[in-house]
Amino acid sequence: MPTIKSSYLGNLRTEMEHLQSMTRVLTDAPVDNNGKGEAFSPTDLVAAALGSCMVTIMGIVAERESVSLDSLSWEITKVMSANPRKIEEIIVDFSWEKPLQDEKIIQKLKNAAKTCPVALSLDPAIKQTVNFNF
Repeated sequence: MPTIKSSYLGNLRTEMEHLQSMTRVLTDAPVDNNGKGEAFSPTDLVAAALGSCMVTIMGIVAERESVSLDSLSWEITKVMSANPRKIEEIIVDFSWEKPLQDEKIIQKLKNAAKTCPVALSLDPAIKQTVNFNF
């Protein structure tokens, strides 16, 4: 059974629908690649998926350890190469205003992030730089 149903809307724009939740996402080609840049580009979604997956797996570990990830945030920087045009690097910068003091759990969270399914699924040619600012 499909997970996502998609359609091309024209003008380098697509719409995807997550069938279980009926949530919709639009994509648009970036300005530097003939698009309008009015929505996430497909490569933006790849980069965003890495950060979201990392935090989801960290959340599973945090729940198991009875730890709250409140105030954890992150920023993603996507670096593209020119020839061929592809994602060269994804930089994930985590910030945590109220980090734990337990180094053992901190290390478990870092390991969880680095071994999330998206991180393990990306081509090894895509450099993954992860900064834990906590």
